Amino acid sequence: MIAELIKNIKKPLSCFQPYPQASKRDQWEALPEDIKEQLIRNGEAYLNFDYPALTAVDFMEFTRTGNRSRYEDKQFLRRNALDNLVLAECVEHKGRFLDDIINGIYVICEEHAWQLPAHNSYIRDTPQLILPDITRPVIDLFSAETASVLSMAEYLLRQELKNVSPFLSVMINKNLEERIFIPYLKEHFWWMGDGESQMNNWTIWCTQNILLSAFSRDLPEIQKEEILKKAVKSMDYFLQEYGEDGCCDEGAQYFRHAGLCLFNCLFLLNEITEDAFSSAYEWDKIKNIASYILNVHINDIYYVNFADCSPVAGRCGAREFLFGKMTKNKELMAFAASDYQSSEDPLTLEEHNLFYRLQTIFTHKEMMSWDKTLNITHKDIWYESVGIFLSRDEHYCLAVKAGDNNDSHNHNDTGSFTIYKDGFPLLIDVGVETYSKKTFSPERYEIWTMQSCYHNLPTFFDGGMPILQKDGEVYRATEVSYQFGPAENRISLELKSAYPDERIRSYIRSAVHKKGKEIVIEDHYEGSLMSPVLSLMFYEEPTVTGDVISIGNLGKLSVTGAANIKKERIPITDLRLKTAWKHDIYRLLITMDHQDIKLIIQ
Repeated sequence: MIAELIKNIKKPLSCFQPYPQASKRDQWEALPEDIKEQLIRNGEAYLNFDYPALTAVDFMEFTRTGNRSRYEDKQFLRRNALDNLVLAECVEHKGRFLDDIINGIYVICEEHAWQLPAHNSYIRDTPQLILPDITRPVIDLFSAETASVLSMAEYLLRQELKNVSPFLSVMINKNLEERIFIPYLKEHFWWMGDGESQMNNWTIWCTQNILLSAFSRDLPEIQKEEILKKAVKSMDYFLQEYGEDGCCDEGAQYFRHAGLCLFNCLFLLNEITEDAFSSAYEWDKIKNIASYILNVHINDIYYVNFADCSPVAGRCGAREFLFGKMTKNKELMAFAASDYQSSEDPLTLEEHNLFYRLQTIFTHKEMMSWDKTLNITHKDIWYESVGIFLSRDEHYCLAVKAGDNNDSHNHNDTGSFTIYKDGFPLLIDVGVETYSKKTFSPERYEIWTMQSCYHNLPTFFDGGMPILQKDGEVYRATEVSYQFGPAENRISLELKSAYPDERIRSYIRSAVHKKGKEIVIEDHYEGSLMSPVLSLMFYEEPTVTGDVISIGNLGKLSVTGAANIKKERIPITDLRLKTAWKHDIYRLLITMDHQDIKLIIQ
């Protein structure tokens, strides 16, 4: 696919210069005054900044205790500080921030490793080494991201750094060569792809940052060509993971590291080749990948979510807007611009990819002036490649997962559903807690958020032992059928294969969205195990009165076929979960009376 477009290159590869260096003042001076003032204030917060120490013991903590956030927080803070200082200097251009910028460049170049402790291994799914081998750099998500941060900083302030000392750029280039370019060309890291192994957002995210690092400087032509050829192969391996419908099986939150990184790869390749890759924007798959984020949006901050994805997946901004522009999708542009205008953090202060910040700064004016009257449609859709069913009307959004338990960032959630009413969560998917060593380990499914009993799914019992769904491609929905119509949409699926017990002969779930009226969920069980217990997850507290459940002030749920209903409060203490759920959540455990249960949501 992408690799075939190399034949369109007619001239030597040029350097990537999409935004002006600080020494080219016209475009920096032309930025809106409020943006310039804010960028300077952001930089002033880091004047005389004491960059946090990163010790060997900090690095070892992940292996010893499983905690990954304390090391990562300090590493990310170093890069965030540098970004803010660089942008402030680009705007003000008086040298006031240069000393702190140079300190930041030095401490990052002094780090013995740029990869995270959680990624400190050479082979996929193998135990991490307790400390890095400095003779063999690992290129992971954040070593590649660090390379792009340093590259963009050096590119923007090349002349200003040279005026202090030419050895600053020499130091950055030496680090990039030894830590990134040489291992990239000589080693095979799993995320590069081989045409057989399963890829995920790592493939395109790392590739994007390799390209940003390599083509923002004047490397030898032969080295540029080798990097480009290897990069486009990885892009194709990434695209092989997608169906033609463009659905991201990792969810909206990870789309920012998947589909949007694909866009930036294409954007960069076109910039350095005089649009040799521009025809890719006309491909249906690329257009569908771009529009995915609009299709899974529910309302305001909320998105359809399954697996590790949070329902609060972040605001759209410049990258979504520009992807819409390149694929001629005006609805996506309007959606991204509108969301950006509502953003609580339009300049993305928590983002440490400096290039993303540049995209935001130089697209800000266009997004803020975008016509708000353009109609944005959230349509009904069936994503066959992943098995996601979406049905909407003026009040409800119903999402059903009808795929398998082999998604990237998988939860055992096949057959689960979520419902939003008037833009607010009614029946929910919890998401994932803060990453720890256990999150990506053989013990992953010991974590409660990953288990089917904490999704809107049945649990079976053998005596007192619960039988839950298992992970893997064979654990899947079968006999899936769906129908869209003007008055109602429906889906039916068989869930017996999602559970590892042949005594479950059948568990058929059907969901019917009667537009403008209600949603009906009906489950039918056949088997030799006792009647299952259905879990239902809520954000607003459910109040049970007989067979009628009031869900806060949002709506009601009527139950037919319940022998018993028990309510549990689940405290939300994890910081990552707190970004989506500001208070505790609730679980109802509904024991089925016999074979059938019916839920009517109004």
